[in-house]
Amino acid sequence: MVTVGLAIDSMEILRLGIDGQLSVDPSDVETASLDFGLLTRGQPLAVLHPVSAQDISQVVKAVYGSNQGMTVSARGHGHSINGQAQTTNGVVIQMSGWKGGNKPPRPRVWAEERYVDVWGGELWIDVLKSTLEYGLAPKSWTDYLYLSVGGTLSNAGISGQAFNHGPQISNVYELDVVTGKGEVLTCSEDENTELFHAVLGGLGQFGIITRARISLEPAPKMVRWIRVLYSNFSAFTSDQEHLISLHAEPSNQKFDYVEGFVIVDEGLINNWRSSLLSPQNPVKISTLFPSGGVLYCLEIAKNYHESTAQTIDQEVEFLLKKLNFISTSVFTTDLLYVDFLDRVHKAELKLRSKGLWEVPHPWLNLFIPSSKIAEFDKGVFKGILGNKTSGPILIYPMNKNKYICPFYTNHSFHAHA
Repeated sequence: MVTVGLAIDSMEILRLGIDGQLSVDPSDVETASLDFGLLTRGQPLAVLHPVSAQDISQVVKAVYGSNQGMTVSARGHGHSINGQAQTTNGVVIQMSGWKGGNKPPRPRVWAEERYVDVWGGELWIDVLKSTLEYGLAPKSWTDYLYLSVGGTLSNAGISGQAFNHGPQISNVYELDVVTGKGEVLTCSEDENTELFHAVLGGLGQFGIITRARISLEPAPKMVRWIRVLYSNFSAFTSDQEHLISLHAEPSNQKFDYVEGFVIVDEGLINNWRSSLLSPQNPVKISTLFPSGGVLYCLEIAKNYHESTAQTIDQEVEFLLKKLNFISTSVFTTDLLYVDFLDRVHKAELKLRSKGLWEVPHPWLNLFIPSSKIAEFDKGVFKGILGNKTSGPILIYPMNKNKYICPFYTNHSFHAHA
């Protein structure tokens, strides 16, 4: 094992023979003490950069047997909000961003079987790039791809495809997991089943995911990305629920992506979430705002290939005819599939260039029963918030039979000067 920085005499793990790198370098420790939320700080004693499940196993075993009350926390790309990946008396296992000559295994695509085996610290953007070489891609995504596989699978992995395919945790065949005692176990629906279901969506409390076998499908070439506006919340949610009810229909009779967001102030029209609604569009957005000052945007997308490009217009028109949006508010663009999936990263780069990324990110996720969503709109969107937020407010429905609750809202207050 290679160590970097000053030795910590009290840590026996410094003497373990592992292939990765254990670092107490101040820059590594500082990075591991922060996360995307920038709301808490937890400075670890050391940071492990593993290259195998065995590296993690040995460290966890050493910590488990320690009499000093040490802890271990797994960290992917650092996108936790409230210090979930931090520890102040132990070791942060840095699953993503490797150091030194050795590296964890790269994604291995099984094209005929249509699945991919990936390291738990692999970022989804790199999984996508690896599978696209075979014309394949995972079925379910998050809106932001610079997250680790183990990180999103420990939460759920929710986005606009979940109504159709379920969240990311519903598209996993098998896992390798390091348990709290340092055991390395393979689990699936047929093997160590209880552990399999505990780890998926288990917030990292039942083990560290070191390998995931993820289901794949043929990757589309293009995406028709559409946004339409509503001033009536009931019409907005009814149309969303109608669209996700089509999940069992043939692909030419449904959308592949259904989300939505709330616009509580006209100034939010061109924020990172709604940049498609640009001034180049002929509609003057201010004329659409109701007296209550709230608009709702339905965000939908349909995948297609060269072979179906001739029919995409008719398929989209058929689906849009059944919706009750403001007729003059249709905003449409066509783009490559990979560019659609990676769209938030492009917005991130813009925010970074303006110094608006490395700021605190309070973030709240809620599941709300569809029977209560109208009350939520009245009390929160039209009540508490008013025009007091500049952050994105996402809201979209989920199918119960796809393993997730009925209505999902994702609300972020983006604090900056």
